[in-house]
Amino acid sequence: MKKDLLPFTRSEIEKIIKNYPTPFHIYNEKKIRETAKKLYKSFSWATGFKNYYAVKALPNPYILKILKEEGMGTDCSSLPELTLSEKAGIKGENIMLTSNDTPAKEFQCALKMGAIINLDDITHIEFLEKNAGLPQFLCFRYNPGPLREGNCIIGSPKEAKYGLTKKQLFTAYRIAKKKGVRRFGLHTMLVSNEMDPGALISTAEMLFDLVVEIYKKIGIRIEFVDLGGGYGIPYRPDQAHLNLDCVSAGIKKAYETKIIKNKLAPLRIVMECGRLITGPSGYLVTTAIHEKNIYKNYIGVDACMADLMRPALYGAYHHVTVLGKEFAPKTHKYDVVGSLCENNDKFAIDRKLPKIQPGDTLVIHDTGAHGHAMGFNYNGKLRSAELLLRPDKTVSLIRRAETTQDYFATLDFFNL
Repeated sequence: MKKDLLPFTRSEIEKIIKNYPTPFHIYNEKKIRETAKKLYKSFSWATGFKNYYAVKALPNPYILKILKEEGMGTDCSSLPELTLSEKAGIKGENIMLTSNDTPAKEFQCALKMGAIINLDDITHIEFLEKNAGLPQFLCFRYNPGPLREGNCIIGSPKEAKYGLTKKQLFTAYRIAKKKGVRRFGLHTMLVSNEMDPGALISTAEMLFDLVVEIYKKIGIRIEFVDLGGGYGIPYRPDQAHLNLDCVSAGIKKAYETKIIKNKLAPLRIVMECGRLITGPSGYLVTTAIHEKNIYKNYIGVDACMADLMRPALYGAYHHVTVLGKEFAPKTHKYDVVGSLCENNDKFAIDRKLPKIQPGDTLVIHDTGAHGHAMGFNYNGKLRSAELLLRPDKTVSLIRRAETTQDYFATLDFFNL
C-alpha cells in the first residue's frame, strides 16, 4: 500500500528513538521542498505568483526558513506568528497578517514590520487608523455568504464569522481610497482540505469578477487576489492527489477571459496554502504500550490527542502503519487510543491493522499540518518533540519535547 511507503525504515526509526523517545513528529524536508516546487511550477504562468504559507499549519521557524528558500512568504494570524516569520528571515510584504478579531498590538507589529494587512471587517479600517495608522497597502477579506457554499470542514460562508459582505466590501474600498490608501488586495477563504478542482477554480472566477466590478464602479485596480488556502491532501490510501495542473489550467482560463479581456493585467495571484505544502510530509511516531480487550479491542499508545487533535476534533482519518508489519495481513480490528481522560482521545476507530503488541512502533501519517500546531496541555500532557529528516537522512531536533518544568514555568509557587 502506497501510504505505507515511508521515508525511513524501521531500523532508522529505532536509532532515532534511542536519542529522541516517542512520541515525536518528524518532517521530511525533501518532500516539503518537492511539494513547494510542484506548486510553483503549476502556476509558473502567473507572473509574481507567491504562496503565503499559513503559519498556523506548522509554526516552526526551521520549516518557515525552508519555505522561504523555496520562494514562499507567510500568512500570519497572531503576534507570535509574525515573530516566527521574522526569525525565519521573512520580511516586509512577504508577510501577510490576516486579521480576525485582531488586537491593536498585532496591527502595530505588522505595520512596523511592513507586512501586508488583510482586514476582516469594515470596522477594522477605523480601528486600524486609530490604533496604528493606515498603511499604503490594504487587503480585504470577502465573505460571499449565501452566494457560495463552503465544505464540511469550514462550513457555510453565511455561518462563518470571517470577512465582509459584498456591500461592505465596496464601501470599504471607497473609504480606504478616500483616506489615502493607494494599493489594494482582495482575499477570500471558503473551503478547507478541498479535493475538487472545480470548487477551487470557481473561487478564482468569483474573485476575478469582483476585480472587474471594483474597477468599473470605484476605479481601483486590485494589485493581487489571494485565493486563500484549503487545497486538500489525500489522507486515505484510496484517495488521489489533487491535480494542481488541472486547477491551474482552470484558473488561467478564467484569468484570460476575465482579467486580460478587461485589460486589468497584470493581476498577481497569491495563495495561503499550508496543509498542501507540509501536511503529507509529517509523521507522528508513537509506541504501543498497552493492549486492552473488553467490548472492543484497544491499543494504547504513548501519544494522545494533545499530539494530534484532528481525529478527535473532526473525526478525521489518519493512516496508521505498524513498522515492520507494513505488508502483514490486517487481521485485527482496533481502536488506537491515547491516555487522555476523554473518550474521543482516539487516533483510529475500528481500524483493521496487523496484530499489534506492546513495544511496536506505530507511525501516524499526514501530521505535517494542524498536528503539533494544535497541541495543548489538558490533563498535564506535555507536547512532543519535532524532528526534521534532512535529505541526507540525518535528523535534526527542531523543537525539543516539553518538560514538567516547562508546564510549571508560568506559575508562581512562591506566592501560593
